[in-house]
Amino acid sequence: MLKAIRHLFARDEERPAAGVPAGQRVYAVGDLHGRLDLFDALIDAIEADDAAAGPADTTVVLLGDLVDRGPDSAGVVARARDWQRQRKVRILTGNHEEMFLKSFSDRDMLRHFLRYGGRETVLSYGIDRHVYNAAEIEDVQSMMNACVPQEDRDFIDGFEDMIAIGDYLFVHAGILPETPFEEQERKYLRWIREPFLSHAAPHGAVVVHGHTIFDEPDDRGNRIGIDTGAYCNGRLTALVLEGKDRRYLEAIELDGAITATPRDLAA
Repeated sequence: MLKAIRHLFARDEERPAAGVPAGQRVYAVGDLHGRLDLFDALIDAIEADDAAAGPADTTVVLLGDLVDRGPDSAGVVARARDWQRQRKVRILTGNHEEMFLKSFSDRDMLRHFLRYGGRETVLSYGIDRHVYNAAEIEDVQSMMNACVPQEDRDFIDGFEDMIAIGDYLFVHAGILPETPFEEQERKYLRWIREPFLSHAAPHGAVVVHGHTIFDEPDDRGNRIGIDTGAYCNGRLTALVLEGKDRRYLEAIELDGAITATPRDLAA
């Protein structure tokens, strides 16, 4: 893995258009944040698209932040695990997964986690809303430890920090510019915004990331942001990479109905 990452970083920054190896196809999915409804719709769209596009070595990359804010984090975790049993699905650790896992033993982190969408995650695991509202922080932590299956915690703990495929590097939040990929610290991979977002120079690979919400995919040449605000905007985006081509699929909630279609950014 490190050898492949070093090879990416050492490439000439004036290289041709980025691509993935011949015979491979990649679907990168933005931050899910508990939106099982959008996730289900996008899974169906990806499966149909992959079948229609013909045989390939296909990889799905979930960019992290499966949990928090939206209504069904437990359902998203279960669906991701089930999908991973059916095909090659690789999952990155987001800052919300980091907070979630630390909250089982660290009460200060639990307080922080609950303020930033963790309440919805806790309730999705079957904790009664009225009991939760009346609970002290130590009680919430005890309920979490009792209600969240160890299987889910182990599954989330096994998520990855970065994934390199062809000329692309997939991370949750971004990278620290001008730092070799193998020297990146987890705090940057999971939490960074600046100076990553405004950095215009090449990174040695095109960085595909979530974490920061955009109204539509934000392709800046050296990076592509595909968190389009599933939990707040009702829009979940997948970037599709094959050869040197890039295209998008999206699941959208509009007037209570969810549809999943290709997205034409030129429209």
